[in-house]
Amino acid sequence: MKKRMTAFLWIVVLCLSFGIAAFAKEEPARLVDMANILSKSEESRVLAALDEISRRQQLDIVVVTADTLDGKTPMEYADDFYDENAYGFGTERDGVLLLVSMEDRDWWISTTGYGITVFTDAGIDYISEQFLSDLSDGNYAQAFICFADLCDKFITQAKTDRPYDIGNFPKKPFSLAMNACIALVVGFIFAIVVVSVMAGNMKSVRFQRGASDYVKKGSMNITQSREMFLYMHMNRQEKPKSSSSGGGSTTHTSSSGTTHGGRGGKF
Repeated sequence: MKKRMTAFLWIVVLCLSFGIAAFAKEEPARLVDMANILSKSEESRVLAALDEISRRQQLDIVVVTADTLDGKTPMEYADDFYDENAYGFGTERDGVLLLVSMEDRDWWISTTGYGITVFTDAGIDYISEQFLSDLSDGNYAQAFICFADLCDKFITQAKTDRPYDIGNFPKKPFSLAMNACIALVVGFIFAIVVVSVMAGNMKSVRFQRGASDYVKKGSMNITQSREMFLYMHMNRQEKPKSSSSGGGSTTHTSSSGTTHGGRGGKF
């Protein structure tokens, strides 16, 4: 009886151990700084933001930096890195990965699963416009935090309404410099209007459009008049055809057979 009890306890312990191990399985690192462009404190700050948003939104947000792409294109490298490191939530492996390559200063955003729906082609362009200035200036941590925050906003928008896309982007906040420029322009236009009104009130003789207005009444009698058509010149220009786009995401298949969306460029 004792032996059976001991064996049973061992089985329970083993089952619990396997269960705990499976539950506590490590997530793949969402920040991989192979180019060493971040300090330790910056790494901690960026990784904390990526982990918090990814777990809350149940969609992996990953940032990878590299010194070289090993002969691959930015798209191939980003897609393969995502696939080989088993990123993504759920069966569709929902997620988004930002690759920054210092080799030729390339960036690429790769999307997978629900990430393809959340981050449309136009949406990726919008996001990149927000962080590229920091990326170009070497403010890498700030660029990655900006990327993570925008991903959070885009995921929430897609879940609660419809994905951000052409004609449906959040309004960009005006900067202080922009507001100052607008105020100067408005003030300048207002000043011109006021001065023009004041100058108009000071004139005693006004310009007359017709020649007859300058002729003294009764001093000239016109016996014959006619109008002569001299020539006509016409310019013809083809009306440009409107090129409307329906938005959405273009996709491709990676070397592992996974469907990805994405876009990229230089910084």
